[in-house]
Amino acid sequence: MKLIVGLGNPGSRYIKTRHNLGTRVILELAKELDCSFKRKITLKSFIAKAEANDEDVMLAVPLTYMNLSGRAVKLLKYKKKIKPGNLIVVCDDINLDFGTIRIRPGGSSGGHNGLRSIAEELGTNQFTRLRIGIRNRSKVADLSKYVLSDFTKHEDRELCDIAAMSIECLKIWIKCGINSAMNKFNRK
Repeated sequence: MKLIVGLGNPGSRYIKTRHNLGTRVILELAKELDCSFKRKITLKSFIAKAEANDEDVMLAVPLTYMNLSGRAVKLLKYKKKIKPGNLIVVCDDINLDFGTIRIRPGGSSGGHNGLRSIAEELGTNQFTRLRIGIRNRSKVADLSKYVLSDFTKHEDRELCDIAAMSIECLKIWIKCGINSAMNKFNRK
């Protein structure tokens, strides 16, 4: 089984913020796969099960706040017996230009509190992540205020295309693996 986790903060207050881009992509993927989420308190997540490219897939959106995402991911990974290569985390990235996506099999958190929490809880940073850029051209004075702000109207219009590209990347990862996804999506 493949586990795809979309990071964000819980509650309707945050759904349109930059920091919830991972959650938004997972919600769009669930629509495309025609599956719905169920709240699983014991796993600290909303869970949806589907099939994609002849693979069993579990989609998860943690019920925890971003900086505690690792607690939910750890529960999911161990209770569902997910192998390390079958876990991917989808999140925003302030270090990438808006709309840029990068998929990697591991690496540092890059200052992302959700990725840091997951690495700490799993005891490794060797898990796949799909990072989606949220940085705009203007200088950001207050990083936490910026990531917790809503997208601009112009950015919001582009989110459908960004989500579609991210979903295509996830489908290639599911079907063909990390190397194929990296070769297609990590180009400049």
